[in-house]
Amino acid sequence: MSSSEDGSNNLSPVLRVSQLDAYELNRALEQLVWAQFTHCFQGFKPGLLTYVEPELKALLQLLLWRFTVYSQSATVGQTILSIRYKNNLAQTQKYQPMSKHQKLWYAVCTIGGRWLQERLHDLFKNQPSESAYHKTKHFINIILGLLQTARLINFLNFLQKGRFATLTERLLGIRAVFSKHQGTRQVGFEYMNRELLWHGFADFLIFLLPLVNAKKLKMNVLSWFVSQEGLPGNDSSAIRCKECAVCSEWPIMPHTIGCPHVFCYYCIKSNYLFDVYFTCPHCGSEVQEIQPLKYMTELTELNVT
Repeated sequence: MSSSEDGSNNLSPVLRVSQLDAYELNRALEQLVWAQFTHCFQGFKPGLLTYVEPELKALLQLLLWRFTVYSQSATVGQTILSIRYKNNLAQTQKYQPMSKHQKLWYAVCTIGGRWLQERLHDLFKNQPSESAYHKTKHFINIILGLLQTARLINFLNFLQKGRFATLTERLLGIRAVFSKHQGTRQVGFEYMNRELLWHGFADFLIFLLPLVNAKKLKMNVLSWFVSQEGLPGNDSSAIRCKECAVCSEWPIMPHTIGCPHVFCYYCIKSNYLFDVYFTCPHCGSEVQEIQPLKYMTELTELNVT
């Protein structure tokens, strides 16, 4: 009995990140419920729910409110994180759940506010600029701007003090507290360190690999173990001239770079534009000058019949 009384008397403050996580979980659940609801009408005429979409969303949110905040004084996200609302207006240190009026006003401010904002946008759409509707819309926009400013100030205050994550909580006097006693958490950072190390190494490789000339590196490595005459493509001049040194096909618009090998114009031009330090894949010669190959003269000089 004493332990339960201590747990109710000593209400642990809720971390800021936990309150924000609960808020994000609530939004994710609302989107999931709406997506499942709209899937039920896939076989009907497109745009069937467009006109009544604000009312349907408000109805679904009202159902969620009825079985979460109204019955448990906690949203779905807060229940997952073992958080619930406390009546902060009660003059006692013990836990006091939300009053009935606070629950009703919570629904009005959250569900009714969203519905009203969406409906006002549709109401004043396509109205003449000089009508009374336009003046009313301008006045409402001023109110909404002041409301957003108040929300920003409240959020900055929440980041500083850790209480009342939303303006609605501050106005209604409800505060998030842990529903269970929170023990000391033993967090191991070994796994996190490994993940950070691996991600840092992967980012370094992603930055480094595009800078490496793989073809040139391959030729340098082969030159250490194989003589220049033993490299592929150095067996005969006929083979060198009957196929492109890059694509190994019959050279189309053959060109040379100053070595005994022949290249297609597109192959040598694209590779040279991509890498100004491009070398011949067979002999490793650098590009001196890209020149077209004349069949009658240069092929004869290379002993190709």
